[in-house]
Amino acid sequence: MQPQGTIFLALPHLGPILLWLLTRHRMSGCYASYLVWKNLGGGFGWPLVLPLGLYAVQLAVSWAVLILFFAAHTHGLALLHLLLLYGLVVSTALIWHPINKLAAVLLLPYLAWLTVTASIAYRLWRDSLCPNHQPQPMGEKSD
Repeated sequence: MQPQGTIFLALPHLGPILLWLLTRHRMSGCYASYLVWKNLGGGFGWPLVLPLGLYAVQLAVSWAVLILFFAAHTHGLALLHLLLLYGLVVSTALIWHPINKLAAVLLLPYLAWLTVTASIAYRLWRDSLCPNHQPQPMGEKSD
């Protein structure tokens, strides 16, 4: 693995590690869904249906994206699901914000990751539609 690959593998973990280091003495746990659940009184009441139900749908769509992308190799469908997932995460953050601001902010790195993933899925989908029009490496001439 090249050094750049290691950097891109470690980068998504940097935020949660820093957050844990800064807040470990003040909080016992820093999971966004847990914070929302706790702020709404815990249990399984009606106030939890929308905020955590939307989160559950988001998780299901996220798993579907993994299956579409890696198992079925249907990059176009994966891209559509990623766009749906992006909207679900933004909606979740907006609903969580009045309940717990930290929980909403904890979704921001996930949105950044979805942006990168969607751009990769778009590129793979586009390249699968037009395999003859892929960019040539520098110095090579096409026929």
